[in-house]
Amino acid sequence: MQWREEVARVKRKAYKDQEYWGKPVPGFGDAKARVLVVGLAPGAHGSNRIGRVFTGDASGGFLYPALYRAGFANQPSAESRSDGLILKDIYIAAVAHCAPPANKPSLEELNNCQPYLERTIQILKPKVIVCLGRIAFERILGIVSARKLGFKFAHGACYQLESGGWILCSYHPSQQNTLTGKLTVKMFDEIWAKTKELLQHE
Repeated sequence: MQWREEVARVKRKAYKDQEYWGKPVPGFGDAKARVLVVGLAPGAHGSNRIGRVFTGDASGGFLYPALYRAGFANQPSAESRSDGLILKDIYIAAVAHCAPPANKPSLEELNNCQPYLERTIQILKPKVIVCLGRIAFERILGIVSARKLGFKFAHGACYQLESGGWILCSYHPSQQNTLTGKLTVKMFDEIWAKTKELLQHE
């Protein structure tokens, strides 16, 4: 929390004239969504600056165009909270609500934020949970009591829960993955195509 606020005070040079959000970043999307997307944490100079998940940084620049291509978003860009972006049948949350140092939330922070994610799942009752990265996947397994089932994280891995819902895994759209080719546009588009397919299952 202190680091998040310090980043908002000091700012990055490119954004020195902007007022940073500098607070915990809430989830965003369709209140009646059947798909819950779970990311890691706000970016220090993206979501922590803008106040909306995956907005104003490279990860969002990879995510939202993919959602637009799949028909889950009304536009491919995400620049501000007033940019007119509307998500359709998707809600985006994160396992941590504050920007962490080195983009690595501590176990304490993850535990502190978990009740918010649990409540989001209780309210939405999503049919598909898309986990962006291993940490999101592991936290979701704990919340839905699926650890004992032996599910393993892998890009594209898909598991049906006893409740009838689904967990779908994807690499996180961070620059570390997208610039190295670990996660390509084609690979990411396939995740959202699979999500739409799972929504057709009864």
